[in-house]
Amino acid sequence: MPLDIGDQTIALCNVAGELHALEGTCPHAGGPLGEGALHGTTLVCPWHAWEFDCRTGVNDFDPDVSVATFPVKIEAGEILIEIP
Repeated sequence: MPLDIGDQTIALCNVAGELHALEGTCPHAGGPLGEGALHGTTLVCPWHAWEFDCRTGVNDFDPDVSVATFPVKIEAGEILIEIP
């Protein structure tokens, strides 16, 4: 699910009830990661199928390529994402 928080785009993933937030723009060509398919813990960019582990932000093909991840918690029914 894509979220716009201020000037930041975040991809929010729900993996078996556990929420993960990561940078929502693919470093390859700027694709919207939040609109990609989630396969287990792998988020697939809808533009060119680059894959990222939604827990770590690491690309499955090249571990030197990654997107930022952000801590997520649920408090009083609200989803809180800690963005620096």
